[in-house]
Amino acid sequence: MTGEENEIRQLRDLASALFEEGVAAADPRLALERAFGENPLFPLQKGRYLVIALGKAAAAMAETCLRALPDETPHECLVITNYENATEIEGARCLAAGHPVPDENGLAAGQAIIDMLATTTAQDRIIVLISGGGSALVPAPLPGLTLEDKAAVNRLLLANGYVIQEMNLVRQCLSQLKGGGLSQLAAPAPVDSFILSDVVGDDLSVIASGPTNPPLGSKQDALALFATKGLVEQLPPSVRAVLETPDETDAIDFSNTTNRLIGSNRLSLDAVLEALPLGWQGTILDDLLEGDVEEVAPRLLDAARAAPEGQKTAYIWGGETTVTLKGDGKGGRNQELALRFAAASEEQPIDGHWVFLSGGTDGRDGPTDSAGGLVDAATLYRIRQAGARPRELLANNDSYKALEMSGDHLMIGATGTNVADIQICLVDKSQ
Repeated sequence: MTGEENEIRQLRDLASALFEEGVAAADPRLALERAFGENPLFPLQKGRYLVIALGKAAAAMAETCLRALPDETPHECLVITNYENATEIEGARCLAAGHPVPDENGLAAGQAIIDMLATTTAQDRIIVLISGGGSALVPAPLPGLTLEDKAAVNRLLLANGYVIQEMNLVRQCLSQLKGGGLSQLAAPAPVDSFILSDVVGDDLSVIASGPTNPPLGSKQDALALFATKGLVEQLPPSVRAVLETPDETDAIDFSNTTNRLIGSNRLSLDAVLEALPLGWQGTILDDLLEGDVEEVAPRLLDAARAAPEGQKTAYIWGGETTVTLKGDGKGGRNQELALRFAAASEEQPIDGHWVFLSGGTDGRDGPTDSAGGLVDAATLYRIRQAGARPRELLANNDSYKALEMSGDHLMIGATGTNVADIQICLVDKSQ
């Protein structure tokens, strides 16, 4: 190994270690323990604790909650998470469902929540534990809609570059649970919701499509999102009929609900910054990173190219980008962002040694087993050496295959948490 190759290897190892620090900072167990320390769960004179844990961190949050429940009060616990994070938990009913595309198990899980809430009284207390991914895990379509209707809408949203707020507005308008539906079904029981944020800006109405928060907008607003991109005709007829039905005008009451944010992307970015070794200068450039990766990659490259001479600089971003599908390849927003960064750097090189990482804190990027990508100046060379053309792969949205050829996948496995994405660029101009 040459001296330059050794330098790049050290930078790659450091970027991976920093990313893991960011993931660790979003540990749902520690976050929920802190929250219960501030808001203890006391015995109830009458009634039960009904615990609903929903999302990619549901198992860890449920285990922590069950330990915090007072022994004197009876309880029921329902845990719904994605297949990769599914596990058995003593004292809980655990269900696994599809993500990011809803499936039949998610339909059953949504019905399980509805059935549990049908038994509530004013003496019960509902504990809702929400983390990222919860929206797809419990589709719970409105009467007249099918699971395939919702899955078709989800595919349409994912393929056309809608941001998470827009996707969740649509999902809320088609669901019995989203957009505050869970809180409404729980009434008259009080609801305490503890939320681990996976969205840019930590809007509680967006996280898991806001099952315990007021909706983001009306059905008319949702229909307008499709009209703007000329997609109304591609909606299933039943979905279009629902969105064209006027909303009920009666005000929705959320006085039975308290929501608490217990973890976020920003906390993870702070942890990355604090973990930088001596000799590195670090800056969080943006904790609200959004937009199509095709447009975002050049912006991040411009920042890296401007790194000052004579020092080691770490640039950090966080948020949730999007991808507009133009091909039929396999990948995810983090893989494609990393690959596009590498491609852009070939045309406008970065001085010094550098690496760029983009990863999802849940350990899963799109429908793949990769969390994202970790690229360097030789990434495109390695792809060509493997017999492929990087830009053709990009044009086909085939970032998974490209990074597989270059050996640049970020493989960490399912993490049990989800606070959106982290990007790290390390630039060493110290020599």
